[in-house]
Amino acid sequence: MDQHLAYTRNIGIMAHIDAGKTTTTERILFYTGITHRMGEVHDGAAQMDWMVQEQERGITITSAATTTFWKYQDKNYKINIIDTPGHVDFTVEVERSLRVLDGVIAVFCAVGGVEPQSETVWRQASKYRVPRLAFVNKMDRVGADFYGVVNQIRKKLGANPVPIQIPIGKEDTFQGVVDLIENRAVIWYDDETLGVNYELADIPAGLEEEVMEWRGKLVEAVAETNDTLLERYLDDPDSITPDEMREAIRKATIDMSVVPVFCGSAFKNKGIQRLLDAVVAFLPSPLDIGAVTGFNPYTSKDKNRNPDSGEPLTALAFKIATDPFVGRLVFLRIYSGVLKSGVQVMNVRTGKKDRISRLYQMHANKQHPKEEIRAGDICGAVGLKNVKTGDTLCDPKHPISLESMEFPEPVIGVAIEPKTQSDIDKLGIALGKLAEEDPTFQVNFDENTGQTVISGMGELHLDILVDRLRREFKLECNVGAPQVAYKEAITATVEHREVFKKQTGGKGKFADIMVRISPAGQDERGLQFENAIKGGNIPKEFIPSVEKGFREAMQNGPLAGYAVDSLKVELLDGSYHPVDSDSLSFEIAARNAFKKASERAKPILLEPIMAVEVVTPEEYMGDVIADFNKRRGQVEGMESKAGARVIRAKVPLAEQFGYVTVLRTLTSGRATSTMEFSHFEEVPPEMSRKIIETTKGKTATV
Repeated sequence: MDQHLAYTRNIGIMAHIDAGKTTTTERILFYTGITHRMGEVHDGAAQMDWMVQEQERGITITSAATTTFWKYQDKNYKINIIDTPGHVDFTVEVERSLRVLDGVIAVFCAVGGVEPQSETVWRQASKYRVPRLAFVNKMDRVGADFYGVVNQIRKKLGANPVPIQIPIGKEDTFQGVVDLIENRAVIWYDDETLGVNYELADIPAGLEEEVMEWRGKLVEAVAETNDTLLERYLDDPDSITPDEMREAIRKATIDMSVVPVFCGSAFKNKGIQRLLDAVVAFLPSPLDIGAVTGFNPYTSKDKNRNPDSGEPLTALAFKIATDPFVGRLVFLRIYSGVLKSGVQVMNVRTGKKDRISRLYQMHANKQHPKEEIRAGDICGAVGLKNVKTGDTLCDPKHPISLESMEFPEPVIGVAIEPKTQSDIDKLGIALGKLAEEDPTFQVNFDENTGQTVISGMGELHLDILVDRLRREFKLECNVGAPQVAYKEAITATVEHREVFKKQTGGKGKFADIMVRISPAGQDERGLQFENAIKGGNIPKEFIPSVEKGFREAMQNGPLAGYAVDSLKVELLDGSYHPVDSDSLSFEIAARNAFKKASERAKPILLEPIMAVEVVTPEEYMGDVIADFNKRRGQVEGMESKAGARVIRAKVPLAEQFGYVTVLRTLTSGRATSTMEFSHFEEVPPEMSRKIIETTKGKTATV
């Protein structure tokens, strides 16, 4: 085993928009000595927000990677950090980062608490079983409530938060924390050292009871995870040493039974060094995570690879970026083996070999060249051509395929065209590069209207992509009005026989199939194909062609040409001609069968429904709810939070265009809203007729 891996941490920072992720990362870079000047998000000078659009808007759009070092208990630790976006439109950036990380700092605003996107990223981290620390930021803000946030983490996220620190003061009196493990106060001073120096002191007068209460809860929570400590705790609660506590907390954090909670104010330079200590003390190293499981693509047998440089190479491509200086940059997490520049690796998805020309350790959009990257590390590689997000790269002699990533379908599209005719080819190349980088961005050409339609996760997502075309690729474009990405589905089961015959002098075409099509299961997506033919009525080699025909036909539904998202097809019977039958004949027969059968299977139109949350002063609540009702919205819940009302609703995306402007008008600019995709639902019949009339004859926009 590579013992140096015990001193490596691969972590991410995730949170709701505006909770302070990027500011926290900037402080981490400053205190670890990577930068000598703190960049502020509101000044557009944050190191990790290197894109022009990020600096202008004060938001994070792409996940940026960096490597830094931190000394803890006289040992040097290497920390690879990924700062992820908080805005829901860029949720894919969070998803793919979490896939390759070993641990996460979840940042919460001390005023806002657990917000909608906090819940989304928490669910994503649970999906990939990533251990978490919670950092309650902005303790200096008016309305800061540390204990309220801890309570929300327990109730809303269903987690087991265990405070390791409690704050000393709040709002403008916030000056430090009490470390409950050491039972000491940690005080930062507002001086020219920018929070580099802090002092350990006795617990301030008046806080003793509170500290005793919360330390008791901490010891209790720790003792619950360890039977030996529990016995000692019951005999003598003071007998458990700080080192024993740290060890027990580390174990409980890694197995996800507790979430240690810390607090501070990143902007005011308080609490970050102790958070870094906690990253090293409690979050797992690659050795703690252990072997990664994949399967041999040729034998389909499960295979394990340990985090060890002596094992065969296994790496996962989790992000692709276009860099103006080095070109196409592929971000890789190395799970086992050693990756060297100049070597050939195999892309398991394509089965082809690719040569890596250069390797880099990343710092936001700057690169530091490296000759080799070892197991447990994250790096950038140049020279890989046909790699997509989620591909496994491995030693050609020892193939292994790791679980790929699933990405949400786009829900909104716009037509786009270059302002000058000469830029058409240039636009195609630029859109291709952007689609390579972002799996939730799709480009389609509508043959009937001659339009290029780009689709994404929301208006902001597409707005940023069009802005990138203008700045990075020097392309001025005209953009159409947003279009909703509808889908189609069938609701009845239909049996159909399709005979395809064509005689053209020479060899003809013949295929005969009998199929049953029905709606797929509730959670099933795509085509569920079943070959139920007994005997050899259709030769085996033609069966995949029938499946292929149905899969392709599903791209154009029977009502208005939108894609059919899920379908079950059973091939019941059929016949063939020994001379005239071929794969293409059966493929065409399947397409025709889908078209005719789906028209009889009671097709319906589905529309994306968005989960919307509005935080508004009480006096505007009635207006906001009335507006939701006008938009076909369903109000699902209301609660009070920090003197305002929180309204949660499900609203069709088609009714939500330009909503932010309307909300500002309704509430004199005092309300805020967040929106994320929830699910697809049937369009009401009257609306469905209108949509079908306006889109009939067009091909799908998605």
